[in-house]
Amino acid sequence: MGTCFGTPVSNHHSSSTTINSASGGGKAAGKAAADPPPAGNPKLKMFTLEELKSATRNFRPDTILGEGGFGRVFRGWIDEQTYAPTKVGVGMAVAVKKSNTDSAQGLEEWQSEVKFLGKFSHPNLVKLLGYCWEEKQFLLVYECMQKGSLEKHLFRKGAEPLSWDIRLKIAIGAAKGLAFLHTSEKSVIYRDFKSSNILLDGDYNAKLSDFGLAKLGPINGDSHVTTRIMGTYGYTAPEYIATGHLYVKSDVYGFGVVLLEMLTGLRAYDTNRPSGEHNLVDWARPNLPSKKKMKRIMDPNLEDEYSIKGVMQAAEIIMKCLDHDPKNRPSMDQVLETLQNIKELPKDTKAKTKKEIKKHKEHHHSASQPHNNYQQNRSPFNSKYGGHHKNGARARAHPPTARSV
Repeated sequence: MGTCFGTPVSNHHSSSTTINSASGGGKAAGKAAADPPPAGNPKLKMFTLEELKSATRNFRPDTILGEGGFGRVFRGWIDEQTYAPTKVGVGMAVAVKKSNTDSAQGLEEWQSEVKFLGKFSHPNLVKLLGYCWEEKQFLLVYECMQKGSLEKHLFRKGAEPLSWDIRLKIAIGAAKGLAFLHTSEKSVIYRDFKSSNILLDGDYNAKLSDFGLAKLGPINGDSHVTTRIMGTYGYTAPEYIATGHLYVKSDVYGFGVVLLEMLTGLRAYDTNRPSGEHNLVDWARPNLPSKKKMKRIMDPNLEDEYSIKGVMQAAEIIMKCLDHDPKNRPSMDQVLETLQNIKELPKDTKAKTKKEIKKHKEHHHSASQPHNNYQQNRSPFNSKYGGHHKNGARARAHPPTARSV
């Protein structure tokens, strides 16, 4: 959410879809008109609508950073000390998320963001600066993240490729953020871990964003919480889709998917790929135990500048994260320890020729290219969101294999 990467909004459709087991639109929309804002949080500034209009030049179209199911995100400028609106280029840039007036999920997700990001502070969680509840509109103000999202760097054409070391740095940062949530006094289940929700600052430090779907973890010795199924297809744990039972380690499954994306450079779910390859996990899983096969599916943008020993250790932890039984998945602390050990491994010194690298890229490109004229889209929240269904962020669409409960 806090991305300030200002690419124009696009109306292209994405190949990923989102999951929601119940619409609940009318009820949520009705509540939005009546419910008061949450109790004041001393850590957050309560902005007025006029202040945010001034900061974004009245939400001018040329300040839009992106758009999703909740609404649009605008670039604004405020004073670093007082948070008062300033002229463009003066003070600090912020990202202002403004709900659509007809957004069914707006109030619920807005409250969740204020609740969790207002309470928790960690170097690997995006910083929420303040909020606004006025004239039946819900707004959130975040710090900006100069490098945009991990999704942008992995999948956008023309984006700056990420080196092996930078990918590990990002993975470690994201793992720290998730481990912090899981081990907090009241464990928090993030529920929407994906590459588009990992934002990067100017030094590629990773921060988790968008807590609209976050839930408090189980209490009183329970192993899970039962809730309606929401998330993004391709990242959502199978037990959650099948039963509505949400475990802390349901997040670990999503982390395994993102780590697989970082190794292969392929989206978690993409209907533009050939039949049988739409779901990255299903397609890549048989390759993970084999060094030879892993070399073939590695992201060619890495140009073989990585440690194959590290790759295989990463593949092993991915397999554990993707275990069908959440009880068998590692904790995020265990995942973090493995990633930190991989980071210490030296990269392989044997370099491939330019011809070999080109051949690898051509093979990888053919496997990931659309087989029709369907164009890969940019994400609804610009560099923040990615891989969403054509109906927008959390569009409440069900893939054929998703089951509602």
